[in-house]
Amino acid sequence: MSYLQETLDLNSYVALGDSFTEGLNDPGADGAFAGWADRLAGLLAGDRPPGGFQYANLAVRGRLLDQIMAEQVPEVRRIRPDLVTFCAGGNDILRPGSDPDEVAERFEVAVAQLVDAAGTVLICTGFDTRGVPLFKHLRGKIATYNNHMRAVADRYDCKVADLWSLRAVQDRRAWSEDRLHLSPEGHQRVALLAARSLGLRTEQDPEAPWPSTPALSPAEQRRENLQWAREFLLPWVGRRLRGESSGDNVEAKRPELMPL
Repeated sequence: MSYLQETLDLNSYVALGDSFTEGLNDPGADGAFAGWADRLAGLLAGDRPPGGFQYANLAVRGRLLDQIMAEQVPEVRRIRPDLVTFCAGGNDILRPGSDPDEVAERFEVAVAQLVDAAGTVLICTGFDTRGVPLFKHLRGKIATYNNHMRAVADRYDCKVADLWSLRAVQDRRAWSEDRLHLSPEGHQRVALLAARSLGLRTEQDPEAPWPSTPALSPAEQRRENLQWAREFLLPWVGRRLRGESSGDNVEAKRPELMPL
């Protein structure tokens, strides 16, 4: 387990976003998903006495940017925490015909509201999808959106966790079986990156090399791809054709600040 070698004056943290920040597919001890934001909260809490650090996670899987702005951003204005992480817009960018320039304009509106209500705002860029068969054709749109987000961060003095440049997540082991959400180790790598983006030094390196493993043969890769398409790709496409979301009837797992 990583530990912080120095601390920041942060006593409260609220995480906003979609499935990425909710923590799919990183099983927690209580039956709910954990994820990188929970792991970051643990790092921030450090060795403080019970109740010395408070954390809320408002993220819900499948949420689009406008939904996050309507449901989650107002809660930050009410709570007024020391730190907010805001990772949003990825589901919008994945939609056919979406315009990253337009999505970025709405993203900036949200950031302007957040910096007025929180001490520090950290945003996350999108992942580089060059190795993801389903999404590699969206790489240009994601890069465009990332550039806009970095510019917004500069204008509003936000911290940035640059997931695009995180080489460790290009390894297949950083992703769960559905190839859409991080594995537990992938979430840990992102938590370490986020901690370092806040200026904290961690014992573990988010870019630490992965252990060597035997490469799959072409036949094994084909079998794995076919199984993934049946179990995950086709249901994902079907939900979008039906206008359904994985987040329908799902509520935030930690809607209020609570001590860790």
